[in-house]
Amino acid sequence: MIAKQFLITAIIMAVFAMLLSILFRIQLGCPEQSFPLLETFLGRYAEGGRIKPDFYLALVTIHGTIMVFFVLTAGLSGTFSNLLIPLQLGARDMASPFVNMLSYWFFFASCVVMCASFFVQSGPASAGWTVYPPLSSLPQAIPGSGTGMTLWLGSIVLFVASSLMGALNYISTILNMRTKGMNMWRMPLTIWGLLLTAILGTLSFPVLVSAVMLLFFDRSMGTSFYLSDIVLQGQVLPNQGGSPILWQHLFWFLGHPEVYIAILPAFGIVSEVMSVNSRKPIFGYHAMVYSLIGIVTLSFLVWGHHMFVSGMNPFLGGVFMITTLLIAVPSAVKTFNYLATLWRGNIRFTPAMLFAIGFVSFLVSGGLTGIFLGNASLDISLHDTYFVVAHFHLVMGAAAIFGMLAGVYHWFPKMFGRLMDEKSGYLHFWLTFFGAYLVFFPMHFMGLDGVPRRYYSFTEFEFMNEWLSVNRFVSWSAIGAGLAQLTFLWNFFYSIFYGKRTIQNPWGANTLEWTTPIEHLHGNWPDEIPTVHRWPYDYSKPGHYEDFIPQTTPLSETMSSNLPHDFEGNPKAEKIQLEWTKNPKEITVQNSTG
Repeated sequence: MIAKQFLITAIIMAVFAMLLSILFRIQLGCPEQSFPLLETFLGRYAEGGRIKPDFYLALVTIHGTIMVFFVLTAGLSGTFSNLLIPLQLGARDMASPFVNMLSYWFFFASCVVMCASFFVQSGPASAGWTVYPPLSSLPQAIPGSGTGMTLWLGSIVLFVASSLMGALNYISTILNMRTKGMNMWRMPLTIWGLLLTAILGTLSFPVLVSAVMLLFFDRSMGTSFYLSDIVLQGQVLPNQGGSPILWQHLFWFLGHPEVYIAILPAFGIVSEVMSVNSRKPIFGYHAMVYSLIGIVTLSFLVWGHHMFVSGMNPFLGGVFMITTLLIAVPSAVKTFNYLATLWRGNIRFTPAMLFAIGFVSFLVSGGLTGIFLGNASLDISLHDTYFVVAHFHLVMGAAAIFGMLAGVYHWFPKMFGRLMDEKSGYLHFWLTFFGAYLVFFPMHFMGLDGVPRRYYSFTEFEFMNEWLSVNRFVSWSAIGAGLAQLTFLWNFFYSIFYGKRTIQNPWGANTLEWTTPIEHLHGNWPDEIPTVHRWPYDYSKPGHYEDFIPQTTPLSETMSSNLPHDFEGNPKAEKIQLEWTKNPKEITVQNSTG
């Protein structure tokens, strides 16, 4: 139930963020045109049918905040941690169900507070989703620095409280409540991804709360943590001794782990979906786990690459450049393993599988541009251009969203007892896949030509006018990609009530969640929790009559297909295997192709 609450709330917030993005794309694509309809809906924010510059900044700020925190973090981790951790580990519930419930309601309150900022007199926060001082630390700086900024900060504190309650619960459940036989090396990669995401959040989110509290003090108590030598409207402010660079250090110490907080659950989801639908074991299980651990470790050592243009000491910049390029190694390991899993697999192109493959595509195309930005000398030229917008949205936005959608299509039968419409899923994938590339791929070339991000209009600069037609094309593509999501929304909500009823294990998967009844019941399993006897990726084993072997199947029942490594560390099973080799039983072996 809590997984459903997280998912549906995240979907609603994603639709809201998408509408905001369409509004500012209209401004960027048609900067000199007026649209009376905008004034009808937005009132004083779009007088004369044109979005006001300060409201444009607010749209960009709230869009980024919602997508990064409320959709990619809470939507992904909150949904699939609550759904999969108890079911895939064989637990009756979370370690603390009450705290788990609180984590959702704090998240919901955070969403309400963020949306409420649109209804205050001064308007919503307008300092960008990174809320850099002094725009965020001086309430009188611009209209969006007033009450709307205060609500933004309060919303983030509620969100971090929600995330910490959830993360501690997930860690406790995974470490303490696994069923009999479920050791760490028999856990699905989804659980590894969710565990490491929770660890990342527990270590990094408190730093953001500390930074936000100092920002509250600067805004309301006259302190100068982030302020120094400020002149505002001809008046010299009394602040001295602070530095806005301190905020950047504190924010990005969370900010880069935050990228992986969004992408790690998607890594786990795609690993599961890809193995199930390739009918093959995941390639390099141990390498996948170690690469996840490597990503988590290195993610705390790379935050400075967001600050190459801040006047950083070149030696320190070189250190961050090396760690940034190093983190590409475990990511490349995962990409290689995904491709190796697909290689010569008996692939079923379900909508979930298509979105998983799309995830790998965005991971590669977005990740390659990250190599450019990880180089300090190149980043200084590219940092404030559309090249960064393209990279960030491909590797974090599109990839993480595709991982999330793969999970929704794959586990929808487990959540709701029905199947989503497959043809609508195919339509949704192709429209979204091409739409995302049409929106973000051209931005690379705009950035290489020096077109800056965050600008309200480019018509003031002659050399940028040549990109106006591209900007218009990108805006139309964004509107098209946004409309494509109506296919998903209809499919999702219609299928909840009227979709085709599912069988217990519709995908022929091995993990424990597909052993539970279709009808939801308290405690997940009606009787004793099943025991685990093997890892979760026994697909298409030679000698077995089916192309999958659930984790609950004892090794003694699959003697014709067992391999030597199946018995490692299990003395009882090793004895059975020895007896089998001495006196094999006569059996008829039929492979998966008949």
